[in-house]
Amino acid sequence: MKSSPIKLKQKLSKEAALKKAARDLAYAKSPVRRRKKKENQILDRREGTIGDGLDRHHTGSSIKKVSIKNNRGNYGRGTKNE
Repeated sequence: MKSSPIKLKQKLSKEAALKKAARDLAYAKSPVRRRKKKENQILDRREGTIGDGLDRHHTGSSIKKVSIKNNRGNYGRGTKNE
């Protein structure tokens, strides 16, 4: 991962990085994640909000638009304990 332009907090060995990539891909391709991604894309296209700097956050049965920082950072609580 030394050639990656993205600075990662995790310093993983090559073997560990490959295992993590496989886990992440399996999670991203799970039926639940695919359904959520599809819903997000449909709503973004319908509303013309692609690239507006906001993410969609799934909360139970509703979906709301929130800032990327809040959505990916767990609203300031971090993602370590998720």
